[in-house]
Amino acid sequence: MTQKIKSSRGSSQTKVVKGTLDISRSGIGFVTIEGMDKDVLVRPNDFSRAFHGDTVKVQIAKTAVPGKRIEGKITEVVERKQADFIGNLQVSKAFAFFTPDTEKPMPDFFIPIEKLNGATDGDRAVVRLVKWNKDDKKPEGEVVTVIKAEDMNDFAMKELLIDGGFPLTFDDEVMKEALSLSENITRMEMVKRKDCRDILTFTIDPADAKDFDDAISIRNLDNGNYEIGVHIADVSHFVKPGSVLDKAAYERATSVYLPDRVNPMLPERISNELCSLRPHEDKYTFSAIFQINNRAEIKHSWLGRTIIHSNHRFTYEEVQEIIEKKDGLHYKPIALLNDLAQKFRRERFRNGAINFSSTEVKFQLDEKGKPIGIVVKESKDAHKLIEEFMLLANRTVAEYVSKIKINKQAIPFPYRIHDTPDDEKLKPFVAFAKKFGYSFDMHDEAAVAASFNKMLKDVQGKPEQHVLEQLGIRTMAKAVYTSANIGHYGLGFEHYCHFTSPIRRYPDVMVHRILQECLEKNLKLDKKMDEKCKHCSDRERKAMETERAGNKYKQVEFMQQYLGEEFEGIISGVASFGFFVETVLHKCEGMVTVRDLSEHDDFRLDETDYALVGLRTKRKFRMGDKVIIKVVAANLGKRQLDYQWVPGGKPKTTAPVTTKKAAKPKAVVKKKK
Repeated sequence: MTQKIKSSRGSSQTKVVKGTLDISRSGIGFVTIEGMDKDVLVRPNDFSRAFHGDTVKVQIAKTAVPGKRIEGKITEVVERKQADFIGNLQVSKAFAFFTPDTEKPMPDFFIPIEKLNGATDGDRAVVRLVKWNKDDKKPEGEVVTVIKAEDMNDFAMKELLIDGGFPLTFDDEVMKEALSLSENITRMEMVKRKDCRDILTFTIDPADAKDFDDAISIRNLDNGNYEIGVHIADVSHFVKPGSVLDKAAYERATSVYLPDRVNPMLPERISNELCSLRPHEDKYTFSAIFQINNRAEIKHSWLGRTIIHSNHRFTYEEVQEIIEKKDGLHYKPIALLNDLAQKFRRERFRNGAINFSSTEVKFQLDEKGKPIGIVVKESKDAHKLIEEFMLLANRTVAEYVSKIKINKQAIPFPYRIHDTPDDEKLKPFVAFAKKFGYSFDMHDEAAVAASFNKMLKDVQGKPEQHVLEQLGIRTMAKAVYTSANIGHYGLGFEHYCHFTSPIRRYPDVMVHRILQECLEKNLKLDKKMDEKCKHCSDRERKAMETERAGNKYKQVEFMQQYLGEEFEGIISGVASFGFFVETVLHKCEGMVTVRDLSEHDDFRLDETDYALVGLRTKRKFRMGDKVIIKVVAANLGKRQLDYQWVPGGKPKTTAPVTTKKAAKPKAVVKKKK
């Protein structure tokens, strides 16, 4: 991470450290370095071709002067935050310039005429950074796409992806490598794999899914047990370490699911064709195969590479109907799988898993991507069936790898860990829950989990349900990837990893590779595992932020049609400057500001009660309270909804419906976790 640079006198008076560059609006840069209490100040002339958000190496004095700010010079750009930018073009006969549309100071890009790709003077465009050599005054770029006025929705979604550092397209060499891969099942490869093609196998996915990365097989065994296979697309067979495909996948680290599109981690040639477990096609898979008795006890497990043939592609809705009607295609195996999944689920909660659930919404969109309706997604038995078998496979792989040691040391592996709740967040929540009559046993971590589950069960259908569920989730730590395995508190697992979605998550690809090395007893210890885990966790967090911003954009766009109308809402958050309200009908969140409340009273935040309290009237707006609001503003540019509190108002009570004019509504559904 660090290296010394010698001064002209031959002594090592400076050192180079790595961090992330944050450029302020004024143009001054600050490099945040892990392990250092203070940022390193970098002046604009010392940026050395680095942009805001880039990972850089910065040269600083080896010994800090007491009382003086640490200053440095950037010596190298280690990793770009983003390669694509949105902005405006100025085109002349001989050359063109591009001005990035950003609040952070950035240089203009030089665009050679042959790289305009049809763009003309004054166009808004997406431009990709091609190079910025040491001797070049300006970075050189090329036009990726021109943004037209009628494509504002497309522009908005692309802008979110670009701001998140996710490339909009794959480079030509990446696409070329993907297209060169063969779909043929070879005899040489078949002999290395367990052949599962004669076993009943099917996939269960959202109705509009195109990448089927997991399948379930089932058959009866002579000993009275069932053999159930969890088969996962073998991405690592096609994406080799160090290849341009691998580098592109690692850079993204995850697919991003926006309301109207998926920005994939891998080209469609792989995600939707070669690796998608489509029905009636032989496919390479990596599998966890279990012998299970009718009491849901695992009697034997096997891990390894396989070849499968999916007999049918089910949607969640189809499987749910089969479960409820107790009839339909493959009813008996589906009913058996559902019964086992429910037993797994009950056992998980007995062993300390926490039964949190969150509401997801799906936008119904017209052909231009405009939202015409919102549907609240429910997690039913069909979803839970798949969830439980994916959890079983993930846990089994992690347990297997955890037992392998080299020189009594654990091998570097990307565990998916979830820490226990932070006391600073937990204690005020426990005190708040007590006001509603829910007590917590704080004796140990298991007792806290049991208390959470009891509260979540007892609170069902009560007025305080929403607020306690939401606040409970906020007390939880964030799950991350790391080689330091501390278990997964929320799931109640001692060992856990991500093995089941390598088409859309890079850590799963790493897990497949390491698992194969373990099986072959040919381990290649990865000394950069912690760095890779941090990168994947960072990319996952950025993808989630981008997805939330995409949903927020659609919420604002949807609510524009309801300006001036009143709705019932639930207070979903409070702050010193106002409170957030989520409408009951649409799950669209907006803000009521303290300024707008000032005509009624002077309100102050009571942090212990999660409430705004009027100084004169003692009127409370507490998280979880029902209120009537009016939609007063919907700002698409800021992705912001402004609501106004309506004392004694009459809310609109009809649910949003799809307009008749909109043909062929489409939606993008987030893949199962």
